[in-house]
Parts: sequence; structure tokens; C-alpha cells
Amino acid sequence: MKRPIIDIPKTGSEWLWDVVGCLFFVGSLLFLVFVWNQLPDEVPAHYNALGEVDRWGSKWELLLLPGIGVFIIFLMQVLEKHPELHNYPARFTESNADQFYLHSRKIVNQIKNSCLLIFSVILLESVSIALGWGGGFGKWFLPITIIGMIVLLVIGIVKQKKIQ
Repeated sequence: MKRPIIDIPKTGSEWLWDVVGCLFFVGSLLFLVFVWNQLPDEVPAHYNALGEVDRWGSKWELLLLPGIGVFIIFLMQVLEKHPELHNYPARFTESNADQFYLHSRKIVNQIKNSCLLIFSVILLESVSIALGWGGGFGKWFLPITIIGMIVLLVIGIVKQKKIQ
């Protein structure tokens, strides 16, 4: 079955997620620009599962997360714009396509913006540690991040199961 192409306007929640994700991402980039000349030559480049720095690297490595973030923004924007490309269960029909498309697009939107939030927090924390302002994430950052993403996906799956 060729999937229909349906133009569904963005919802308020999608706009809210986009604004929050974008504000955090752009804010972290602006923060990096303002403190760039104050950064030492070596900054935290990797963290272990307990949130402790286990590798130091050049301050230029801090540009990796924003670079990946920009890639994620473009890739996920394409996926949000074309929900007909997503994978759907066998009960997908033309009559429920708009529900599946909207729901799937919302999940992609939430994951995109969650990634931007996570990358922003990691960038801010790395800069803070490099400048001696903070001591690290602590052991709760990774579990909270993983649980948060799993919760988003589980809620999405439960909501999708309700689509008839």
C-alpha cells in the first residue's frame, strides 16, 4: 500500500518542545562562544558511567556535540516532515493515517529535542568543569537520561497501541 501524504499542522506541544530544545541548544552555543577564550587547552572529552571525567582533550573537541546536534536537527526535521516514511503496524490504513502520522511525528520531535537538551547539558557541564566551576555530573546523569528516553518511548508505544 502506498502511504498517503497528509499535511498535518504542528501541534502546540511540538512547538513547545522545539522552542525548549532550540533555546537550550542555542544558549549552550552562545555560552561556549562567550567563554571560548577563557577555556584551557584541555577540557573534559569523555565521561564514565558514574559521570566522572575519564579523558581530557583539546577544547576544539567541544565542537563535536554542537556539530552532532546540528546533524540531528536536520535529519530529524526531514523525518518530522515526512511521517509517511516511518514504520507502522499492520493495522495502519488510510482512515487512521493522520493519527499514526501525528503520533509518530510527535515521538520524533520529542526525541530530537531531548537529544538537543542532553547535548546542551553535557556541553555546559564540560565547560564548567574545564573552568573549575563544577565537579561533574555525578552518578545520576546517565540513569536519568536513559530512563527519560525510555519513558518517552514507552509512552509513545502505549499511545500508538490505542490508535484504531
